[in-house]
Amino acid sequence: MKRAAIFASVCALGACLRAADAPVQPGQKSQAARAKPSWAFSPDPALPNVLILGDSISIGYTLEVRALLRGKANVFRPITADGQNAENCSGTTKGVRSIDRWLGDRKWAVIHFNFGLHDLKHVAKAGDDAATSNPNHPRQATVGQYKRNLETIVGKLQAAGARLVFATTTPVAPGSTKPLREPEEPPRYNAAALEIMKANGIRVNDLFAFCTPQLNRLQLPRNVHFTPAGYQALAEQVAKVIEQELRTAGEKKPAR
Repeated sequence: MKRAAIFASVCALGACLRAADAPVQPGQKSQAARAKPSWAFSPDPALPNVLILGDSISIGYTLEVRALLRGKANVFRPITADGQNAENCSGTTKGVRSIDRWLGDRKWAVIHFNFGLHDLKHVAKAGDDAATSNPNHPRQATVGQYKRNLETIVGKLQAAGARLVFATTTPVAPGSTKPLREPEEPPRYNAAALEIMKANGIRVNDLFAFCTPQLNRLQLPRNVHFTPAGYQALAEQVAKVIEQELRTAGEKKPAR
């Protein structure tokens, strides 16, 4: 995934905490979405903490989710040490290595997570991140390895005590190269992931099904990334589900 394309998508939808607190109507960009992105922020200790884990698709909607949930939750995602850029959580191979670091010691109310698009891409060497457009090269992780890695990650997430939401992997447009990804792969990887989520009672935010009927409007051609309207729609869907989980968590708090 080219940094320029990712950055352009993020900038189109970036949400800064410094933006005005104007309410956001469905389908309408907030003022924060038009501002320069600011990944680091000062959380409100009175609010619950939400963690978003995922690849560049989630990078494209995280800041707008933060804007949509302002005053309701502190929305985090892994960022670089200098606080200037979002960290791409990539595939489950990296996820297994990094999940403890991402969780840290913060108390999480909700964790919204996804892995898949990097697992199913073609790479020069299995498990590596050196992208390729050669169909004869392996995928970063086979469906079987993806499932084993995801089981490990889910175990770590459950130990954190948060309410968990798994987002299905979004569609791959035909002709997606650099790296090569095939449109038929997301359903295969999603099916493996859904088995794990069902077995563990984890809620699923089916972004694949959400996007599919409106791909012509939401997704870029021959790509896995989205238009500004697409990232806005994803942000609204993700924020809606997270808010529902926050409400449920609040309702289950023991009375004092």
